[in-house]
Amino acid sequence: MTRAAVINVVGLSESLLGAHTPHINAFRACGALSRITPAFPAVTCTAQSNYLTGQTPAQHGIVGNGWYNRELAEVQFWKQSNQLVAGKKIWETLREADPKFTCAKMFWWYNMYSSADWSITPRPMYPADGRKFFDIYAWPYSIREEIKRDLGEFPFPAFWGPAAGVDSSRFAAEAVSRWIAESAKWIERKCAPTLNLVYLPHLDYNLQRLGPAHPKIAADLQRIDSIVGDLIDFFAKQSVQVILLSEYGISAVDSPVHLNRIFREHGWITVKEELGLELLDYGASRVFAVADHQVAHVYLNDLSLENKVRALLEQQPGVAEVWGDIEKQAHGLNHPRAGNLIAVAKERAWFTYYYWQEDSRAPDFARTVDIHRKPGYDPAELFLDPAIRSAKARIGWRLLQKKLGFRMLMDVIPLDASLVRGSHGRVPENQSEWPVLISARSDLLTQPAIDSTEVCGVLGNHLAEFVPKQIKSN
Repeated sequence: MTRAAVINVVGLSESLLGAHTPHINAFRACGALSRITPAFPAVTCTAQSNYLTGQTPAQHGIVGNGWYNRELAEVQFWKQSNQLVAGKKIWETLREADPKFTCAKMFWWYNMYSSADWSITPRPMYPADGRKFFDIYAWPYSIREEIKRDLGEFPFPAFWGPAAGVDSSRFAAEAVSRWIAESAKWIERKCAPTLNLVYLPHLDYNLQRLGPAHPKIAADLQRIDSIVGDLIDFFAKQSVQVILLSEYGISAVDSPVHLNRIFREHGWITVKEELGLELLDYGASRVFAVADHQVAHVYLNDLSLENKVRALLEQQPGVAEVWGDIEKQAHGLNHPRAGNLIAVAKERAWFTYYYWQEDSRAPDFARTVDIHRKPGYDPAELFLDPAIRSAKARIGWRLLQKKLGFRMLMDVIPLDASLVRGSHGRVPENQSEWPVLISARSDLLTQPAIDSTEVCGVLGNHLAEFVPKQIKSN
């Protein structure tokens, strides 16, 4: 039986390969590398959906990591149900070709209620009294307790937030990727899936925090290279072929753009006051932006403003392009979930979700790690607020308050977007910053570049015993 493990090394690009990645270099030397023309937007949820369905967002519906739900008048980010992704996934197609085909999804996104045979994904528990417990969701249910018994608790605090990828945290800098790598070995030993999808996020953190040119990135590359090398050796002993790929490359940035503040200056944003703080009222706003790294979906509740909004966006220093219906169709983004307009940042710019004009009026969740409540992606969650003296002492005090049963707010995140030094989402002008696919099967990877929708066919060709003609790459 032909089997494969797809190792998703988040943020890996050809520009990062070199002296600090000997194991990945050796793997590449035995096979071939193709750059991937990035998904658009080049963000986790869209890229993975393109890879696993062979379709564009216009077809599968994943227009970003989040979007505005017009029916509920809510912005929804980082939802996990696989039912959000339309279209047949690669393992469903291959299973139709041969019922013996099996798939494990180890921390790839949209992992809840998936038709994959085994899946594990981060998922806290939220009791009714307001507490939060870090945990994972697993299917079948039985493997959740089994894998935690064998590997220990998943190091959730290091998965995202100020502790992610930080040497001084009580978790090792690479703890999350190491745990996920061990979980991939664990599922291989117990279940031997035909296709094992593995997600390694370690590079993502400091590339955004510090930027790709920062000297500390060398240590991150060494750590992830060691983990990847160990997985390559492990799967080789199991006669499982390995494919390395990434979702996007990360480019240097230094110019945050606050679209919602610009819209507010024109009277198009509606803000309501709650407990002395400001909340963006999506349903009552005439125009607002849902920021997602270097791309923003701009939603218009007042369609008469479209020309004015587009003209205003095109005048902004950090905006490279503004797309309407024609451009969305040309780029495979013409789906009802997409914004009426799409703003694309310039090369060194990115979009914030900020809408308040005074930091004292910012909502309470703005200073916390809260990926679901914020109306956009917030890379400032990777930092501790430098204005807080003894931030770690504050964290300790907050945790003690929580343990004693008091209500508390982990308000340690800065509101200074200028701290962020790396981003993604647009198609980088420098192709060496594009995502990559590396395989030992040079006979199956003959093109210097492939489209993100062609990844599905390339993976299928590696599993040729099962692949039907309709998903083979040309």
